[in-house]
Amino acid sequence: MIYQRAEAIPLLNKLYADKTPFVCFTDFLADRAWIKPADEIRNEELRYQFPNQKDLKKSPHSKKGFSFSKAPISYDDFKVAFDEVLHQLNIGNSYLTNLTFQTPVTTDLTLDEIFDQSQALYRIRYKDDFVVFSPETFIRIEGDKIFSYPMKGTIDASVPNAEEIILEDHKEMSEHITIVDLIRNDLSQIASKVNVTKFRFISELVTSDKKLLQVSSEIVGTLQNPADLGQNLFSLLPAGSISGAPKKQTLEIILNAETHERNFFTGICGHFNGESFESGVMIRFIEKKEGKFYFRSGGGITALSDPAKEYQEMIDKVYVQIS
Repeated sequence: MIYQRAEAIPLLNKLYADKTPFVCFTDFLADRAWIKPADEIRNEELRYQFPNQKDLKKSPHSKKGFSFSKAPISYDDFKVAFDEVLHQLNIGNSYLTNLTFQTPVTTDLTLDEIFDQSQALYRIRYKDDFVVFSPETFIRIEGDKIFSYPMKGTIDASVPNAEEIILEDHKEMSEHITIVDLIRNDLSQIASKVNVTKFRFISELVTSDKKLLQVSSEIVGTLQNPADLGQNLFSLLPAGSISGAPKKQTLEIILNAETHERNFFTGICGHFNGESFESGVMIRFIEKKEGKFYFRSGGGITALSDPAKEYQEMIDKVYVQIS
């Protein structure tokens, strides 16, 4: 069931206090949340897979052939939104803005087949509306400890010296530092002893048409009120990695520059197993509308961004993670 924010917070607290396993997901602006105890969830409504599931099962990775093609917006149309964001960055209203687009895709896969065959840390399929196969952790809570893993920086692994290039790129470094600083500040609202324990480590993603390298960091803190899951969660939303900094002004820029409503795209999805809470950022998102598929993707824009590179990154992120 979908709840408004004011209803969702106390419900999450109660389920958490009662140690009742549940699944939840929110929309981008954290105005709404879908929440349901795990034993009440039926497959036709929601399918899910999280790293902290006690009964975690490996999905079947079919080797059958499949078709997947994308029709991204033109570079000229991309540039209109990019230039609006760049203008706001240049006049000081934002340091980093996450700009996203929707790309029509054509595939002979169903949402269930994408769910089954995708290799990702966080996977959900909601009704016949959308499927998510996200590599990015939002927060993990174990007792009074909270962990976050902001992900910023993507490069095609086939590029010669790809790892060295992405780690030494000044723009990518600046973007990553900004997000790490934002998440660290966000966590400091609800936690003490907040520290960056790992900075800019590389992970590899295998997609349907290439390998990508992505850059993440690990931030850890001690929760001030560990029992208040609902308030702790919602106080961190929207996620910094898919909004920007400073968050309030940047959200206004996003809402003005983007030509589509994000809805549940770039919200977060979470699972409580009775002991620990694990959540992911809902990126790598395919939505089904009126029988057609749309992939949502984007990236962080700074004053140093090259529009051609940002356009290509937006396209590169349109994939199904099936090898």
